[in-house]
Amino acid sequence: MGRWSRELAGPLVRFAGVRNGDTLLDVGAGTGSIAAALASTPAARMVGLDPAAAYVALAQARYGNERTRFAVGDGQRIPFHDGAFDRTLSLLAINFVPDPQQAVAEMTRVTRPGGIVAAAVWDYGHGMEMLRLFWDTVVALRPNDAQKDERHMRLCRHGELATLWRSRDLQDVTEDALTVTTAFASFDDYWNPFLEKQGPAGHYVAALPAPDRDALRRALRHRLIGDGPDHAFTLNARAWAARGVVA
Repeated sequence: MGRWSRELAGPLVRFAGVRNGDTLLDVGAGTGSIAAALASTPAARMVGLDPAAAYVALAQARYGNERTRFAVGDGQRIPFHDGAFDRTLSLLAINFVPDPQQAVAEMTRVTRPGGIVAAAVWDYGHGMEMLRLFWDTVVALRPNDAQKDERHMRLCRHGELATLWRSRDLQDVTEDALTVTTAFASFDDYWNPFLEKQGPAGHYVAALPAPDRDALRRALRHRLIGDGPDHAFTLNARAWAARGVVA
């Protein structure tokens, strides 16, 4: 998902209203997509927090400088004092936190009064087309695996992020759809990342017996490009984003 999270980072930064001079915390920073998007906002200062040391090391090597640094840490126990940041963001991570209510409470605590807390989560049920096509094909071939479909993930449906934000007493809560285009040079450009065991879909593919994996590949190829020659194609990827103002 890394290349698509980079595409979504800019829209989330704009949705959160990040301005020159802001101090920003990125919760679940991963490999630094928000930092990359902030490159055009030179006066902003940012800390990226992620529980995975390997991601933190990679992000620091890529984007670390006098204004941007990354640290290993848990979004449920953010190691900063109250009101330390103007904006606190989370890109495609809040739904993977064991206790998202606690994470939002912590994000709110470390954001100054009048500051913004914002996050985005893929719309796994409808708007994230590359995964929707994948899981629809899986369920058509193996109906008993329907419960593994990522459409069942929390916080991915319209209104769920906004409800969570309001439950933590954030004010002026707004939810909106952020949509980017995902471009694939070929079918293999779409399929091969699933073989890398990343995310629920990748783990699902890795666990399939080889004949079932091949059948899934053939069915997906037929859905995406038919039976003719391979070619480039695009799919839309929609995320739901929520923002609120700290009281």
